[in-house]
Amino acid sequence: MAKEKSVYTCTECGGTSPKWLGKCPACGAWNTLIESVLQDNPGSAVRNRFASLARTTEVTTLGAIDAVETERTPTGHEELDRVLGGGIVEGGVVLIGGDPGIGKSTLLLQAMHSLQNAGHRTLYVTGEESGAQVALRARRLGLDQSRVSVLAEIALDKILATLDAVKPAVAVIDSIQTVYSDQLTSAPGSVAQVRECAAHLTRAAKASGVCIVLVGHVTKEGALAGPRVLEHMVDTVLYFEGDTHSSFRLVRAIKNRFGAVNEIGVFAMTEKGLKGVSNPSAIFLSQHETAVPGSCVMVTLEGSRPLLVEIQALLDDGGPSPRRLSVGLDRDRLAMLLAVLHRHAGVACADQDVFVNAVGGVRINEPAADLAVMLAITSSLRGKALPKGFFAFGEVGLAGEVRPAPRGQERLREAAKLGFGVAVVPKANLPRKPIEGLVIHGVDRVEQAMEIVRGLT
Repeated sequence: MAKEKSVYTCTECGGTSPKWLGKCPACGAWNTLIESVLQDNPGSAVRNRFASLARTTEVTTLGAIDAVETERTPTGHEELDRVLGGGIVEGGVVLIGGDPGIGKSTLLLQAMHSLQNAGHRTLYVTGEESGAQVALRARRLGLDQSRVSVLAEIALDKILATLDAVKPAVAVIDSIQTVYSDQLTSAPGSVAQVRECAAHLTRAAKASGVCIVLVGHVTKEGALAGPRVLEHMVDTVLYFEGDTHSSFRLVRAIKNRFGAVNEIGVFAMTEKGLKGVSNPSAIFLSQHETAVPGSCVMVTLEGSRPLLVEIQALLDDGGPSPRRLSVGLDRDRLAMLLAVLHRHAGVACADQDVFVNAVGGVRINEPAADLAVMLAITSSLRGKALPKGFFAFGEVGLAGEVRPAPRGQERLREAAKLGFGVAVVPKANLPRKPIEGLVIHGVDRVEQAMEIVRGLT
């Protein structure tokens, strides 16, 4: 079979070029030429590279379609199942990305071993390591005599042929940037190769019912390397987060067609691989023998899971040009909260260096942390610690009002379960029935919250 030639097509005007150029020769647009395969004879029976992922059906109404809930297969790791929406799905395609050495291959090898032991046929395709290296990693993880099938291959045609012959229930491609198709002349890892290989693997998953997990590298900015369309093709996109200096890892679901979005799973890196953390709130809470100034606990939501996170603030004399520094929180939002604190609560911090930190390396993006940040800043400025077992949450507006946070009842119950006893929350989040062991103060304004806290300290 003759090798298919490639042509470069402009995404703006549709013009073609036999080689890649920075500027389209037809319309003059820059960086719009995309590589594709040139079909010599369109009338011949050539396999269509852009076939539909689903079988073509007749037009019907939604009410006439028999919709059945997709069955989930547990992976044997509770935290991973939480992120996936209950487990792997037949014919689903999962894309997992993360920094080098953060634990992607380790977690997937552990999951493959658990699925194999549960009676599901698995296949681990590695393009970055040899079979012996994968076996050594399995031995280090304590997965002796593992029956997971391993294939060291990067050619797309051979991988697809193996999937068709072995017919596994779950297959891992580690990584998608190493796989290449001989239909394209570009090198493995290029935009065209990654898009082409991912499209073929996705089509194979939908046609055969095998669940395929694609491992993707990330750029320096933390985004998945390769074309953005890769995230649109797959069913689930997971990101590995965590500091290489810390033993804890977070797996966050950015996209999930079979479960909740922004769900997180917490893992701890041990000598025997990644272990799920059943109580992640303990990671984000500092252990103080006595209450210290500048510390306030809040309840944040990560997906469907409420987490208790400690917010620390430190104020110091700033001199002529005071600094504003935040770790884990938006710096612009910190400046806005300081202005509200000054205007509506009478707490002046204009001559102070303000440092705010979210303990444990977690990033808090929701505005429900506003009230806890302001209370931590006030506590540090006054030099008085908040009472032990105290927590707060609520969004603060520019007019000084305290707005309710979503799913406040779940936040309160989670804090009460962990032994916290005093709370300052928005009045709209007050529960209808009292929660045992929890004294709750509802506030409408920032000034009210400050008065209540002064009374408690």
